[in-house]
Amino acid sequence: MLAQAIPKEELIFLTSAWKGERFEDGRPRIPDELLNRAKAIGIEEAWQILNNEGYLYQYERNWKILHEDEKVIGRALTAFYMPIRPDIEKNIVDRAAAEGRQGRHLHWPINMLTKGDVYVADNEGRVGSLMGDNLGNVIYKNSGNGVIFDGFARDVDGLAEIKGFNAFVRDFAPQFLQGVVLMGLNTPVTIGQAIVLPGDLVIAGRAGVVFIPAHMAEQVISTAEFIASKDRFGHEMIKNGVYKAGQVDAQWSEEIRAEYMKWLEKNPKEKKISRLQLDQFMLKRTW
Repeated sequence: MLAQAIPKEELIFLTSAWKGERFEDGRPRIPDELLNRAKAIGIEEAWQILNNEGYLYQYERNWKILHEDEKVIGRALTAFYMPIRPDIEKNIVDRAAAEGRQGRHLHWPINMLTKGDVYVADNEGRVGSLMGDNLGNVIYKNSGNGVIFDGFARDVDGLAEIKGFNAFVRDFAPQFLQGVVLMGLNTPVTIGQAIVLPGDLVIAGRAGVVFIPAHMAEQVISTAEFIASKDRFGHEMIKNGVYKAGQVDAQWSEEIRAEYMKWLEKNPKEKKISRLQLDQFMLKRTW
């Protein structure tokens, strides 16, 4: 592994709250089933749930988005770039050549991508493109997914033609990448104000990007699913004149909780929960 790549043991230590499967490099491997469920999760709900649990720096906004109506959802594979220093660059490039690594340093994270990954790169907002349409095609081929760059990209028209691909970047510009070197690979990074660890669940949409710690993914998704179900129930009850808005938006009474459980049984498409789970969700309610 590259010296700038975090050792597997260190990555396992930093993400020790995750108890599930891991990739060979130590990254948490959030199950595909959770990735599929995350497609229906709103940015706002995910942010609020994390904020309630004390995770205050997991969201970043102000993006140029290739396709605003398409979400990017997957597991983070991270890279960190810093301004170039000739001696450091020489050491890194020489060792990479000895290890048989192909291409320039900006290719190495891309070569590590697997299906379901989201390439998350911290170039600290610098001008100089981390990808054009050629690399965009390779990224999509390897991951079947998009990218989140605190940096720039080029060839916007060519990138837009890659079906299924999306990019959240600071901006698009014609400049090639220069003056930086890859110093972190599968390491913790910051994207604006947000902290990102390898394996975090990435949910990106028009409202911004939220990075969910892997061990919080199940809780955030389940709670967000309940919030969406609760809102559908509330809208129906208000529309039908069963309850007033103030009743639905406040802590639910015993009567409303019982009515919600009956409503779940009448609506087979809604995810079923137990009465105990309902009470637990409502106990932490600030949304």
